[in-house]
Amino acid sequence: MNRELKLFSGSANPALAQAICSYLGRPMGAATVSSFSDGEIRIRVEENVRGADVFVVQSCCSPVNDSIMEMLIMIDALKRSSANRITAVIPYFGYARQDRKVGSRAPISAKLVANLITHAGADRVMTLDLHAGQIQGFFDIPTDNLYASPVMVRDIREKFDLTNVMVVSPDVGGVVRARGLAKRINAPLAIIDKRRERAGESEVMNVIGDVAGFTCILIDDIVDSGGTLVNAADALLANGAKEVYAYLTHGVLSGGATARVANSRLKEMVITDSIQPTDAVRAVKNIRVLPIAPLIAEAISRTAAEESVSSLFD
Repeated sequence: MNRELKLFSGSANPALAQAICSYLGRPMGAATVSSFSDGEIRIRVEENVRGADVFVVQSCCSPVNDSIMEMLIMIDALKRSSANRITAVIPYFGYARQDRKVGSRAPISAKLVANLITHAGADRVMTLDLHAGQIQGFFDIPTDNLYASPVMVRDIREKFDLTNVMVVSPDVGGVVRARGLAKRINAPLAIIDKRRERAGESEVMNVIGDVAGFTCILIDDIVDSGGTLVNAADALLANGAKEVYAYLTHGVLSGGATARVANSRLKEMVITDSIQPTDAVRAVKNIRVLPIAPLIAEAISRTAAEESVSSLFD
């Protein structure tokens, strides 16, 4: 039986949700997201969802806790309205960097958020470039982790002479991600090894690989303060790189990150709109935004049709 597909959005990234709806040729689900005078979140679903296959699009971006709470309350409202299946579409999964205990008596906040989403009533979860792949195992429901790499690879192929490109991981932890993209474009790989020789001293950036004469492309999942990327670009240029670009999935860009990138030696930083870019971000000349809606929309369409999602990345 074909269930009717319906999409709803919280207030975190309505532009992305609308772009997904446009790609699928479907209207946005009618729902009101507001707050009571004391700050409590109020959600009202204003159309019939009984028996429907519902997708809730909500990135867990700033204000993170409000975004998460909105999603949980909307899932609960849809569940109580007899939706047949609810998929939480979370392009940016907040708390993903808190995926392990970093010391005594520390929480694993990513697991807690996964539990909340499951217990709220979600039947499936769809994410984009999770900070750590093992977070998929935090959910006790089916989880599809999408990858932005096909979108990035397409853009890189159009923009660069691939014979002179080197892909760079800005830290040892991101090597698998960078290697995967390098393999897709048949480019060599370099790694930035950050280390602090003594307490109180600034980090030293050691470049592993000969980058002299290459156009370097830094690949990572998140840019937050931008400090690591800016320092990595300086290190690469000091080692003879011709130009340095950066491709990142999630542009968190907190604090003074926007100004830091604008004043850096990065030729261009490319982010997706998994987090809605602010006017300040769009005003920076060396920051460009890639639309991620077609990829997510295609995954939603395949999920609704019970077709393979993983084949999108073959």
